[in-house]
Amino acid sequence: MKRISPGATIGILGNGQLGRMFCLAAARLGYRTHVFGPEANSPAEQVATASTVAAYTDLGALAAFSSSVEVATFEFENVPSAAAAYLAAHTQVRPSWRALEVCQDRIEEKRFFASINAATAPWQPVNSLSELNAALTKIETPAVLKTARLGYDGKGQFKLQTAADAEAAWQAVTGAKPLKPNGIFAVLESFVEFRCEISVIAARGQDGNVVCFEPAENVHANHMLATSTVPARIDAATAAAATGIATRAAEALELIGLLAVEMFVTQTGDLLCNEMAPRPHNSGHWTQDACGTDQFEQLVRAVAGLPLLEPRRHADVVMRNIVGAEVNTIDHFLSDPAAHVHLYGKADVRPGRKMGHVNILRPMSG
Repeated sequence: MKRISPGATIGILGNGQLGRMFCLAAARLGYRTHVFGPEANSPAEQVATASTVAAYTDLGALAAFSSSVEVATFEFENVPSAAAAYLAAHTQVRPSWRALEVCQDRIEEKRFFASINAATAPWQPVNSLSELNAALTKIETPAVLKTARLGYDGKGQFKLQTAADAEAAWQAVTGAKPLKPNGIFAVLESFVEFRCEISVIAARGQDGNVVCFEPAENVHANHMLATSTVPARIDAATAAAATGIATRAAEALELIGLLAVEMFVTQTGDLLCNEMAPRPHNSGHWTQDACGTDQFEQLVRAVAGLPLLEPRRHADVVMRNIVGAEVNTIDHFLSDPAAHVHLYGKADVRPGRKMGHVNILRPMSG
């Protein structure tokens, strides 16, 4: 295991709020940070030691970036494959490109879940309107059509109430544009009547050790995460099964870093995997104030070769996203000693834009 000494520079592709919180965690452990992303005056750029503002396709900028860091990681998984491959050829990259590749494509992701004996909702690959109509003979409605790549926060998704919605769904997700012949464009999934949604954040170190934060119960509004609550309203057996899935996934990917796995708990108590991301995750922000170590510090430790810490929660917590103009009405949180406010330094307030989050702590129950 190669340990990176404090004072060295850790690079991160992506310069949004996840990168910002990674940089702050790295600084606590004595590391410098260099962020790379396309937007100037970004949340991460405001706190990083160094910043490169360039397109992910700018190989010259990537070359300079790679020569300035000891190791690089990611704050989001939708990095262009050429950029990630170029970076991996010039410096250490954790997690590996294989982990990113699986998580970038819902088809590959679902096949991966099957390979580790983790169930998903019934699904079919779809690459044309005729294939969508054929898939609807196998997947009962209501169902959801999702783009295979680049979908997040509800983008690239359309819910079909009946098979008659097929053409409208296809037009919605494709934008009526002709498709490229390589790869599968979309996936049709059965709509899950779930009891709750949960997620588990797993960290895996260079030595193969995996530790998991306990499951968070997530509630979405307008296709975006609204709250994460810990402890989740699930029994111990379900929690153990969920952390088992996240552990198997991190091990199978040979991941060094973080892996967030989102799951549905069905009405019968079964677990169905929805998606995963090899990076810090919005549903893991509760760890910043309710645990002795948080998801960002665990990522720093993993990529730097430091020992991972066993997460120990010391409070019950509800994480709430602060979205859009809500950021102008948070005085009640700022005056509440139980509320820990994290703002992302975004000056431009727009509807649907994540401006920050707040962790509201309560004494541990039970």
